[in-house]
Amino acid sequence: MILAKDLTKRFGGRTAVDRVSFEIPQGQVVGFLGPNGAGKTTTMRLLTAYLPADEGRAELAGIDVSEDPLAVRRRLGYLPEDNPLWEDLELTEALHFAGRLRGLGDGAQRAARVKAVVKSCGLRREVGSKVGELSKGYRQRLGLAAAIIHDPDILILDEPTSGLDPNQVQEVRGLIRELRSRKTVLVSTHILPEATAVCDRVIIIHRGRIAADGRPADLAGDLADKNRLHLELRGPRDEARAALAGLPGAGGVSDGAPGSFVVESPAGVDLREEVFRLAVRRDWPILSLRQERLSLEEVFRALTRES
Repeated sequence: MILAKDLTKRFGGRTAVDRVSFEIPQGQVVGFLGPNGAGKTTTMRLLTAYLPADEGRAELAGIDVSEDPLAVRRRLGYLPEDNPLWEDLELTEALHFAGRLRGLGDGAQRAARVKAVVKSCGLRREVGSKVGELSKGYRQRLGLAAAIIHDPDILILDEPTSGLDPNQVQEVRGLIRELRSRKTVLVSTHILPEATAVCDRVIIIHRGRIAADGRPADLAGDLADKNRLHLELRGPRDEARAALAGLPGAGGVSDGAPGSFVVESPAGVDLREEVFRLAVRRDWPILSLRQERLSLEEVFRALTRES
């Protein structure tokens, strides 16, 4: 549904997007991550025909963005970073206006869609308010409602939860999860737990190039050079530490929280069964046992930190 092939965009002597390529199939929710200035917003603008590419091509639903941008926009819902809104309109007037711009000419059809997006985006309490009177959080919800007013196949959302409080963030995440069964979504965010919560896959961009592409758990496994096993058990502390250090494949044992240990091993070595057998032999009850994976934040930092 979304194809980027060697997309390149330059501003003066600076290359903002440098031969970026990826594909997103129907029904997938993909997080687009990167530090400030990495090229996320520029890439989204190339995909939505907001900016022309200097090189490469982009396709949405099989339509070349440069050849038929209007056809692309009919299939697309786009929430840009700056979220332009009509300040003097009442909230539902703004949505009716957005619906007319999107070709929802029939009054009953447009009214039904306005009612549906007001409900799904949590805007009921602000019906009757002018757009200029809305808080930042409700303005963001209104921008999202305008992006989905025509029920598009593809959504491209640039920082959709920016400025929302924690409850509102959860509601927007829930909406994105609800849409995933019938839409393809590309969403940029600086909130890494958000990508983990709602995305099937993440693409990390750094200095205009793709630094990583895959499921968060897979990226963590690819980058990890060692496993860490967090273990809490009841047993003589010094004796337990020595016994754990003597397990085949154990690379070191350190103290964790009171009564717990962190056992390291090379990547690909899983010590959980050996730890369990040791605890059974010594009659040491295991209170918790957890294999640690790199978090998405650690993956992000590892891929984008400056040398």
